[in-house]
Amino acid sequence: MTVVWIISATMLLTAVLLTTYRTLRGPTTLDRLVGVDAIVAISICGLSVWVAYTTDTTVVPGIVALSLVGFIGSIAVARFRVRDDQQ
Repeated sequence: MTVVWIISATMLLTAVLLTTYRTLRGPTTLDRLVGVDAIVAISICGLSVWVAYTTDTTVVPGIVALSLVGFIGSIAVARFRVRDDQQ
């Protein structure tokens, strides 16, 4: 089980690093929005892996709250976004 934990943590860390690079490098605001949304999703996956590894279910409400905040934040930014060429 420890090998699975190490492999999944390494894959999630690699995904966060690549997504962070793409978020910082992204040419448009929508690229950055997708990057931040992906980072939130990857952190939710990381917390879910932690819950599966430790069998501690006290983190599950935090996972649900983080997913709701990520969804509402993405919708709000997409709704009130200004076009990139109008700056």
